[in-house]
Amino acid sequence: MITLAILDTSTLGEDMDLGFFQQLGEIRLYSATPPHLVEERIEDCDVVILNKVRLDETNLPAARRLKLICVTATGYDNIDTAYCKAHGIGVCNVQGYSTHSVAQLTLAMVLSLSCHLPQYHQYTVSGQYTQSGRHNCLTPVFHELYGKTWGVLGYGAIGRQVGRTAEAMGCRVLACKRQKTPEAECVSLEELCRESDILTIHTPLTPETKGMIGRQELEWMKPSVILVNGARGAVWDEEAVADAVERGTVGGLGCDVYSAEPMAQDHPFQRIAPLPNVCLTPHMAWGAYEARVRCMEEVAENIRAFYKGELRNRVEG
Repeated sequence: MITLAILDTSTLGEDMDLGFFQQLGEIRLYSATPPHLVEERIEDCDVVILNKVRLDETNLPAARRLKLICVTATGYDNIDTAYCKAHGIGVCNVQGYSTHSVAQLTLAMVLSLSCHLPQYHQYTVSGQYTQSGRHNCLTPVFHELYGKTWGVLGYGAIGRQVGRTAEAMGCRVLACKRQKTPEAECVSLEELCRESDILTIHTPLTPETKGMIGRQELEWMKPSVILVNGARGAVWDEEAVADAVERGTVGGLGCDVYSAEPMAQDHPFQRIAPLPNVCLTPHMAWGAYEARVRCMEEVAENIRAFYKGELRNRVEG
């Protein structure tokens, strides 16, 4: 019988029913796996399922029976794929499951930052609206998205869905990606930064994209720009972004991802978290209920395909 272990079920949501994995073999569930317990928990497993736990040359040698690693995400930078390839360990990710969830959260952040919804909500529920004697309140000033330029950095499945959403709001959409596509008006990174009223980031983390939004790129941007990162925290220079927000050279900031998660006490964004033009969330954009169900179903299909000798969502090497 196949032995499977899920190393960090808490990252999948407490509402997920993982019992269907029992159809595939003996399943071991761990809410979280700290680094010092990884070797012990993978040493006699055939399949390891994980989200954020790191597997590399420091712990993988302990996994004598390991044949397959399944990542419950699209990104797999926490897996040493070179080691896996050299030792015949398959690696599978899941693609496309969170496209609508991330696009929805991206739009929600942009709308909240552009319309100042938290401030208007607080004005209303605090009693200020009732006490004002006025029919309405129009400060802080907000603007329509219609007619604005929305830049999309990274134009994969999520970026395209965000682009379609932006077009539906009446925005001109610019895209920046490695290979130009006729689907979008593709521009250089500099032009994207200079032209965008809204700029949302959806590129995967690679050696080429790490830190690609730094001080120079932030200087190119309009001081009114709404900047949202739903990709990976290391895609931008977090200290530089925090500095730009403090200086007032970024109009609104939304972020769901951080270079180290959870966000540390000394993270630069802790300084700007209280500001009204900042919206920070705990890496939840991917996790609408429907997206998580879709993800788990895809993981199960990856395992079935592997044991049939099929190549499905393989990423190693």
